[in-house]
Amino acid sequence: GWRPARGLGTQAGGLRAERPADSSKQVSVSRAGKEDTLLSAAHRVKEAGKDFTYFIVVLVGIGVTGGLFYVIFKELFSSSSPSKIYGDALDKCRSHPEVIGVFGESIKGYGEATRRGRRQLVSHIEYVKDGLKHMRVKFYIEGSETGKQGTVHVEVKENPEKGRFEFRYIFVDVDTYPRRTIVIEDNR
Repeated sequence: GWRPARGLGTQAGGLRAERPADSSKQVSVSRAGKEDTLLSAAHRVKEAGKDFTYFIVVLVGIGVTGGLFYVIFKELFSSSSPSKIYGDALDKCRSHPEVIGVFGESIKGYGEATRRGRRQLVSHIEYVKDGLKHMRVKFYIEGSETGKQGTVHVEVKENPEKGRFEFRYIFVDVDTYPRRTIVIEDNR
C-alpha cells in the first residue's frame, strides 16, 4: 500500500503551494485595475508606433523602388542616355553591309570590362560645346567571324528643336589586321 501515500503527498504539496499564492493574488487585485488600463494604453501607443514605423519603412521602400524604376526607365528610354545611344548605334552597325562583311553575322556589342570581368560598362563622356550637350560613347563589337574585333566610336549632339540627341558620327575601327575604319554615319 505505498501508492495512496504518494498520492496524498503530492496533494498536500499542491495545497501548500497554492495557499500563499492565493493570499498574494487578493492583494494585487485592487492595484491591477489601474495598471492594466495604463499598460494597455502604453501597449496601444507602442503598437501604433510600430505600425507607423512599418508604414514609414514601406513608404521609403516604395520611394526607393520608384526612384530605381525612374532611373532605369530614363536610362533605357531617354534619347540622351548612354545605353540608348549604344543600342541605337549597335543597331546601325548590325545593319551596315560593310560591318557585316568584316565581322560576320550576329554582331554583339559590349562595354568595358568591370573588375569582375563583366563587360557591361559602356564608356561615355558628356560635354557642352556651343551651348549644346554632346556625348561620346565607345563600345566594342564582335561577330561570327572569329578573331575579328572592332571599337565603335559614336558622338551625338543635342538637337534643341527636337529635344533629343542626334548622331554626329559613328565609326568602327577594325582592331584586327588588316586595320581600317568603317564610316557608318558622318553628319559633321
